[in-house]
Amino acid sequence: MMRDRAADVERLKSIHAVAVGGDFPTAARLATSALAEGLEHPFLLNLVATVHEQEGRLDEALVLLERAVALAPEDLGARNALGLCLRRLERPEEALAHLRWVAQKAPEHAFAHASLGDILQMLGALSEADACYAVALARDAQHPIALAGRAMVASLRGDMGAARRWGLQALAVMPTLPDAVLAVATAELADDAREPAVLRLRALLAAGQLMPLEKARVLGLLGDALDASLQPHLAYVAYQECNEILRAAHAPRMGSGRSASGYVRDLLDYFVQSDPVAWAARTPATEAPADHVFLIGFPRSGTTLLEVILEGHPDVVTLEEKELFFDAALHYMAQTTALDSLASASEEELDRYRAAYWDAARVAGVAPEGKVFVDKYPLNILKLPLIARLFPNAKILLARRDPRDVVLSCFRRRFRMSPPLYELLTLEGGARYYDLVMTLEQRLLSFFKLPTHVVWHEHLLDDFAGEMQAICTYLGIQWTPKMGAFAQRAKQRATATPSTAQLAGGLSRKGLGHWRRYADELRPVLPVLAPWVKAYGYD
Repeated sequence: MMRDRAADVERLKSIHAVAVGGDFPTAARLATSALAEGLEHPFLLNLVATVHEQEGRLDEALVLLERAVALAPEDLGARNALGLCLRRLERPEEALAHLRWVAQKAPEHAFAHASLGDILQMLGALSEADACYAVALARDAQHPIALAGRAMVASLRGDMGAARRWGLQALAVMPTLPDAVLAVATAELADDAREPAVLRLRALLAAGQLMPLEKARVLGLLGDALDASLQPHLAYVAYQECNEILRAAHAPRMGSGRSASGYVRDLLDYFVQSDPVAWAARTPATEAPADHVFLIGFPRSGTTLLEVILEGHPDVVTLEEKELFFDAALHYMAQTTALDSLASASEEELDRYRAAYWDAARVAGVAPEGKVFVDKYPLNILKLPLIARLFPNAKILLARRDPRDVVLSCFRRRFRMSPPLYELLTLEGGARYYDLVMTLEQRLLSFFKLPTHVVWHEHLLDDFAGEMQAICTYLGIQWTPKMGAFAQRAKQRATATPSTAQLAGGLSRKGLGHWRRYADELRPVLPVLAPWVKAYGYD
């Protein structure tokens, strides 16, 4: 049936006028009716998608925005909205292409550079993100998203003075902008201004204008503020509510199918039944750095501290949490049924995957030749079979910390979501996953007999010089004072993890034994962790 184009145009104009007039609910209602009656237009799809996003229905919003971009690939608003929706779904790699396109097509618009900066920040590319925010502010000196973005970058680097300045500028323009509130509250906490931080965060929550994932971030920081105020039970409630929101938001992608725990169980079953003789290493003839080191450990065990220290050595290059085994893992480890082919693979076949690994490292900006190359990826624990077959001469640097502090810290900290990290959103899930991964780690290290040096986090804090000397000896390098100046380097890092801001403050014992503050909440999972507490000497 042919549509009346003139009538459609008039209808679009009237809906647009209602939206511009500030009556957004009515505009959204009218847009929904128009779509139901067959009038498809990027503006209408974008309008209804915005309502879905506000209600936490991100997957439904995504479908509408993908339709909008398919209808009008050159529509800046639709493309920008699609990128931001993907960001809220924590799919930044997909969002990045859309928002780079927007920034290239509309370089004169501040919003385009600010949106791109937000995606780069989410990916941990702090220097690139900050540069985008600077460009946005050159276009519009009062752009609140860009001001808040610079505040967040400063906060993630541990530069709390700058975080406060940028954040307050953003709040002067938009008083309830979540990122600005978070940055200022983080700076207040760093200055021990706990009560103002708590009040600021509670006021933002009370305003009731937050999208679900924004609310989760605010609750997570509120938990930190209450923890710093020595109110662990209230802090636990905030952390729990935060994580419940995250679980609900990510359940469609992470909560179905084989879980991360199920995958680890499958690996464990395979290697319990396997014969080590079938996996005997053959020395590869392949290009390599002077030394190749895999820095591994369960999340929050101290791997980032070690990586930042080591990168201060002139003969060391490091890479932080970039997946370099993508091709090999997809081929050999997506299913345990493929592991037999890894055990029996020829050197010629394995050389292809070694080359793919080094290519990925160079794409990530690493020049490993003639250096000690440290590949820091904590859960490469799961890829020890690949390491053993592809790089049997590599060294393993294994970070270890009190299991109780590890599981609690994983529960309290926010990560980019993935199937393993989805398991850590409850104490029960975190303890269960820790137990499985440590059991697998124990089996694989015994199975492959890779050269391994264990770094006990608590020992490193107690005897920094002695522990670092032992690490340097293991790696075949000489200690240099520049390695100890890691706090300043942390503030200048181009990338960020949940630990970066903490490292900017230097060595700290504040987190040691923190689990005791939450002993009541941890009580149900302590029996799961007890064997590891005893095995590692923490009892």
